[in-house]
Amino acid sequence: MNFNTRVEVSARHIHLSLEHLEKLFGKGYRLNRTKDLFQTDSFATEERIICEFANGERLERVRIIVPVREQTQLEISKTDAYVLGINPPVRRSGDLIGSEKCRIIGPKGYVNLEEGVIIAQRHLHLDEATAQKYEIKDKQVLSLKISSEEKLETIYKVLARVSPNSFLVCHLDVDGGNAAGIPKIGTGEIFI
Repeated sequence: MNFNTRVEVSARHIHLSLEHLEKLFGKGYRLNRTKDLFQTDSFATEERIICEFANGERLERVRIIVPVREQTQLEISKTDAYVLGINPPVRRSGDLIGSEKCRIIGPKGYVNLEEGVIIAQRHLHLDEATAQKYEIKDKQVLSLKISSEEKLETIYKVLARVSPNSFLVCHLDVDGGNAAGIPKIGTGEIFI
């Protein structure tokens, strides 16, 4: 059984815990919404931070995505990792044990993140009703086919992330989007 899905390209970004948000911006600070995202209650902020790595390399102006999370997590692409000279693992969101470390610098302070830098695994967000309709389980691996005039066809393995408040959308990082010929938003077909 196959179905079509929206595909979005997700550039490097960070999710902050409340504790780290307050260390970087000050207690009680409220981040300013600049762009709503497709998922419910998620938005990109006007504020940016700096991420510095043990070798002295830096990422400037890294976008923050809210809502806040239990753990701080920086998501970068494989190309970012090569340029920075680091080796973060490819992981699903929240699986941070043993991942790369960095220092996060904000206007009011910094945080030494002992783990939390990952390359996000390609994934498909879907709500429970859609998951039931297509008999998809959370964390199930699916195939995503993207057809484009430039690249003909690109096929990826994607991880299903079932959540009651999700909308149907597949997320690729910039490397995956470029390889499939999708600059920001496109469509693809899920094969179960």
